[in-house]
Amino acid sequence: MALPNKVAGELKAVKDPEVEEREVDILIVGGGMAACGTAFEIKKWLSDDQTVLLCDKAAMERSGAVAQGLSAINTYIGENTPDDYVRMVRNDLMGLVREDLIFDLGCHVDDSVHLFEEWGLPIWKKTDDGKNLDGKKGLKVGTLKGGAKPVRTGKWQIMINGESYKRIVAEAAKKALGEDNIIERCFIVELLLDANVENQVAGAVGFSLRENKVYIIKAKTVMIACGGAVNIYQPRSVGEGKGRAWYPVWNAGSTYYMGAKVGAELSMMENRFTPARFKDGYGPVGAWFLLFKAKTLNGLGENFAASPAAKAELERYAPYGTAAITPTCLRNHLMLFEMKEGRGPIIMDTVTALAELGKTMDKKELKHLEAEAWEDFLDMTCGQANLWCATNTEPEKKNSEVMPTEPYLLGSHSGCCGFWCSGPNYDWVPDSYKWGDGDKVYNRMTTVKGLFTAGDGVGCSGHKFSSGSHAEGRIVAKEMVKYVRDHADFKPAISQSKDELVDLVYKPVRLFLENKDYTTDLTFNPAYVKPAGMALRLMKATHEYGAGTATYYMTTSKNLEIIMDMLQVMKEDTEKLAAGDLHELMRAWEITHRIWTVESHLRHIQFRKETRYPGFYYQADYPGQDDQNWFCFVNSKYDPKAGAWDVFKKDYVKIIP
Repeated sequence: MALPNKVAGELKAVKDPEVEEREVDILIVGGGMAACGTAFEIKKWLSDDQTVLLCDKAAMERSGAVAQGLSAINTYIGENTPDDYVRMVRNDLMGLVREDLIFDLGCHVDDSVHLFEEWGLPIWKKTDDGKNLDGKKGLKVGTLKGGAKPVRTGKWQIMINGESYKRIVAEAAKKALGEDNIIERCFIVELLLDANVENQVAGAVGFSLRENKVYIIKAKTVMIACGGAVNIYQPRSVGEGKGRAWYPVWNAGSTYYMGAKVGAELSMMENRFTPARFKDGYGPVGAWFLLFKAKTLNGLGENFAASPAAKAELERYAPYGTAAITPTCLRNHLMLFEMKEGRGPIIMDTVTALAELGKTMDKKELKHLEAEAWEDFLDMTCGQANLWCATNTEPEKKNSEVMPTEPYLLGSHSGCCGFWCSGPNYDWVPDSYKWGDGDKVYNRMTTVKGLFTAGDGVGCSGHKFSSGSHAEGRIVAKEMVKYVRDHADFKPAISQSKDELVDLVYKPVRLFLENKDYTTDLTFNPAYVKPAGMALRLMKATHEYGAGTATYYMTTSKNLEIIMDMLQVMKEDTEKLAAGDLHELMRAWEITHRIWTVESHLRHIQFRKETRYPGFYYQADYPGQDDQNWFCFVNSKYDPKAGAWDVFKKDYVKIIP
């Protein structure tokens, strides 16, 4: 959560930490699915004399979005084609995607899923007579790689028993990379540019979360894959629920901050994901829609999505609104439309769904299905199961409310913000979509030389989810090794001295120690601010001015002008952040990362003079879609030397018919 979670015995920070300097060929920053994909793949391609290091803010077994558990793999091509995959993603994201990146991923993602099963992940299978076999029972009909049919909950999703999903994937990654090449509980906070080569990454700096130590790491090439951003908008929950979120609370926008800060070009940062979830508990709705065939009703008990009014509303957003599958943002839009018209709340009709399924099942099968209804939450969002218990909710007897959450920024789920990355070096990929060094192209490299990303970091390429992020990490592994070989003579050089970097990282600690005795309460001091207060300040600003839940996700040009001023003041005030222990130092850096991430997000919304994603956000001064002027990517670049932002258009190229 955004607020401090103080634990007795939290390690106090000291003024002068130990310093450990490393130099490697390849640095992987992150420990989620994308980083695990890179870690698993990279040693296969490295020469014996080449070195690699992975730094993870957490422990890899419980790092990233999948660490909370998962009941489905949402991207499995199977009997579909990569072309179909591109069309699905393009439709869901209102037409603007990088088709080269999506197609490339669609060609490789299934291989990662087959590996997951090989490593021990139970995947549900279909029997010849149409029965579902969950858990290890699915192995009775063989493996996916061997041709067994998965239990699909939609065209792209397959069911799994995923409570140990991340542990299984992390174990394979750690074994392949080697424990000596991994530093866990190491928070990398800044990337470093080379002192001699223009626009070239040269390493990173961070600190240990378990001891007073700063890490300074030189590297020829770096991958950042630290997830998206959460707790940048005020959650609906208050009091004891403050900080509860759908997306993992430890994701602070570090991917976007670190890349942007060294000048990597961002793309589609205006795109945010505002998921509809079970109210208050954030429980997932996908399995209920797809597996249990449940419908949502308005407060009058009407299936509003099938009403003439809903169809007329969707026609305003043709061809996406009239497509066979309604885009995620427009499904939200219909819910918000009902609530604003006074026909709320929105109800998930779990009672009817389970009753209908029960007509075709015997008692034992029905009991198993009800257990799956609970397990869907226990796998992914156990707080929802707790809430059902606390409110006497049995899904077969009592319906539950569904509500859009606060917004999140990500590039691997039903969102596509991130970096402008090079695509694969195929002849059908436009020249504007691929780059590198001379005639060499490096797939998934950002616009900074030697800086790669995957998963949530790759912009314009949503719907990767867990399997796609892992596969993309594996793609990046090969490209990074290729980059190192092609630049064997490059020797990274950092312009900052060791003392300057330590002061940069430990500045909040030193500020606290110098001023803490001035007041009797350490929280309040005229010389500094604490990260907890800054977090609340950011969330209040975005909530009210940046299209948060307070305004039904609506903003205006004037509101954006106001919040941009507020963000500049916040950035100035981050220079006065103070931390008394390592946990608080982590929070100080996280809020800095969040503020920069929000700024890039709102700069893009401010620049795009239309509402491209109704249901995710609304720009009231430009309420409709304007394909004539704005059917293009919006990109931005921060100039680290000038300290200034530039926001501009990039052409969309249609590749797949």
